Amino acid sequence: MGVGKPALEGLVSAMRVLVTGNLGYVGTVMTPLLAAAGHEVWGFDTGYFEDCLLGPLGPNGVTRQIRKDVRDVEPSDLEGVDAVIHLAALSNDPTGELNPGLTHAINFAGSMRMANAAKEAGASRFAFASSCSIYGQGSSGALTEEAAFQPLTAYARSKVETEAALASLASDSFSPVFLRCATAYGFSPRLRFDVVVNNLTGWAVTTGQVKLMSDGRAWRPLVHVEDMSRAFLAALVAPRARVHANAFNIGREEDNHQIRDLAHMVQGAVPGSQVTFAEGASADSRNYNVSFAKVRERLPEFQPAWSVERGIAQLVERFAELNLSHDQFSSREFTRLQQLQYLIEGAEVDAELQWARGVRA
Repeated sequence: MGVGKPALEGLVSAMRVLVTGNLGYVGTVMTPLLAAAGHEVWGFDTGYFEDCLLGPLGPNGVTRQIRKDVRDVEPSDLEGVDAVIHLAALSNDPTGELNPGLTHAINFAGSMRMANAAKEAGASRFAFASSCSIYGQGSSGALTEEAAFQPLTAYARSKVETEAALASLASDSFSPVFLRCATAYGFSPRLRFDVVVNNLTGWAVTTGQVKLMSDGRAWRPLVHVEDMSRAFLAALVAPRARVHANAFNIGREEDNHQIRDLAHMVQGAVPGSQVTFAEGASADSRNYNVSFAKVRERLPEFQPAWSVERGIAQLVERFAELNLSHDQFSSREFTRLQQLQYLIEGAEVDAELQWARGVRA
């Protein structure tokens, strides 16, 4: 074990863990991993994306599924839960800008209602899915957890606000931890094509074009959806003193990339594809390069297994197996904003994204 690496003694044993947003892109991958590690897993999800499937679902490891909005959670929903992993949110920048006030109501107020309910119900740990997007426009150097926040969107601002408010709930009996995740990529049966690596790979496989929507110069940190899940698992079982009220950037230094370099990786993985630029492609103001030294040193239980290159190869292989078409790639099921707009237009949910009476139990 290297210098400065904490020992692994004192790891927490198996727990009953409630995962919010368990029927989404990340949650669908995370819950089987938690169950395989010996935890009892409960799910809590309102179901916006439950039917958005590409390929078959395997066992999810969930022993109890609660279909409910985080804005409506009560402490009684969480009785007997030892820990909460809070993924549920309006989950990217375009979706967040759909209605910034609604983003605040779900991502901030809903998160705090969930945290207060968890604390009142006796849960001792609360792992919050924050985001490296809170750094906004970073310098060319790798940003540590101490870097200044420059959130550029309603989504990123909601993460900053929630981290601060959760920190104020920290106590001897309630231990929040903030996992600032890099941009996710990789296969999930509830896939998203509105995240950069998945999007570029989908374009390449279905059209032969690796289509860039910006000039490609911006930097992004990336993390595979399985590795993100492993980070939450590690934060749950680590000794409390190492994670209590702490923030961790989640990813690997090797996977800080300029978007144009990602495009060329995809081009190399999809024979015959060519990098192209969308009409009017311009600079992306979201630009940050992130350090992951703290999570390596303080949370050695987290052992990422994926590189971007391997993740692209995984996507290409699965898309071939599933015979992905461009119609599927461009459908509303796999773009969060389009799916929510579809539910609103069909009156399945109202303007506040509350389910219409009788649509969902």
